[in-house]
Amino acid sequence: MTIMKSRSICIIGPTSAGKTSVAIEVAKHLGGEVIGLDSRQIYHHMTIGTAQPAVEEQQEIPHHLYGIRKPDQPISAGEYSHLIEEKIEEIKSRGNLPIICGGSGLYFRALTKGIFEDSTTDLKV
Repeated sequence: MTIMKSRSICIIGPTSAGKTSVAIEVAKHLGGEVIGLDSRQIYHHMTIGTAQPAVEEQQEIPHHLYGIRKPDQPISAGEYSHLIEEKIEEIKSRGNLPIICGGSGLYFRALTKGIFEDSTTDLKV
């Protein structure tokens, strides 16, 4: 499945463009939950350096896939795409609108167009 088969909102843009603020406002008005689409914000203990949403923002609106991995646990674009697809279905099952928010172009492409499924991360590279 790719996101194109699912009713969701995507807010994609460069660093410091205000994506999180927009996502939170949209979520408030449309009954949404925010899903992170960022190659670094998925890692915990990297809050400041990656500009993860503040704790207060995450308490205001449900946020998903922020700070869920240790920095020494790599994730491929394909694996991340599958995690997002699972969250989309979970959020929709509650009757809420998934709002994907981030700036990782490769991960967004994997989510919308698919990616070679057998790809794994080579830690030697």
